[in-house]
Amino acid sequence: MAQANRKRGDETLGLVEICSGTAVWRHSGMPVVPIRWVLLRDPSKRFDPQALLCTDPAQEPLQIVCWFVQRWQLEVTFREVRDHLGVESQRQWSDKAIARSTPCLLGLFSVVALLGASLDRQARAHVSASAWYHKQRPTFADTLAAVRREIWSKQGFVMSGQSADTAKLPPALREGIAYALCNAA
Repeated sequence: MAQANRKRGDETLGLVEICSGTAVWRHSGMPVVPIRWVLLRDPSKRFDPQALLCTDPAQEPLQIVCWFVQRWQLEVTFREVRDHLGVESQRQWSDKAIARSTPCLLGLFSVVALLGASLDRQARAHVSASAWYHKQRPTFADTLAAVRREIWSKQGFVMSGQSADTAKLPPALREGIAYALCNAA
């Protein structure tokens, strides 16, 4: 068992224990595939043990771990797009329609992330403070709600002031409704 430092940028996150070896992967009716397996364990138990598999048994265990770390942000992005934007639950009738909508939804994810990053400090602080536990960074769901809130407040509340018959809601009630709608939509 070896130990390796985990790093994010210039920050060292601690030691991880690594164990590796080779094995074969068997599947009924398919040829046997040699694999390199890597087991990761955090002695301080900040994450559960992980098993990584690679179909190139010549690769070094640290290289496989580096690939896993590099891919993690992409996996998180795919999960968020599935959970909040409906990728994989699309109701189109043809493969061509699915092939068109998936890039559009990934583009929408990027637009929401960019709009969320451009929100002013007050809007970003409100997002991360809305949770019942401390977050260092807002999730995609938080960012999506904040972007909705910003768009709706600029769009809807400006329009409602033009009618003489309109009675404005008290600010606390308006804020509560906007919060509920932005997070529920």
